[in-house]
Amino acid sequence: MGALVRGQKNAWIHGVATVGVAAAGWILGVSREEWCLLLLAMGLVWVAEGLNTAVEMLADAVAPGRDDRVGRAKDVAAGAVLLASVAAAAVGVVVFLPRLGTKLGL
Repeated sequence: MGALVRGQKNAWIHGVATVGVAAAGWILGVSREEWCLLLLAMGLVWVAEGLNTAVEMLADAVAPGRDDRVGRAKDVAAGAVLLASVAAAAVGVVVFLPRLGTKLGL
């Protein structure tokens, strides 16, 4: 986990998002089931980011020069992180939007 957080700028972004989601969940009083959904979504993003980092590190060690196959593999791994992030954002919308609407009187 240390290599992930130390070496990846995007991991810091995910960290900030994780703290923000946890704070929003606490402030808005989400249910146990909603916490489970949020935790699964956040975990999915962290797992995807970890696997992406592992692919990048391994690819750089095995093929330090330019290689189109390695580039495609890195792109696929990065795409997986993007998909996980979009799915997590969708979960956040489903969980938080109704509560925010209620809090704002909408």
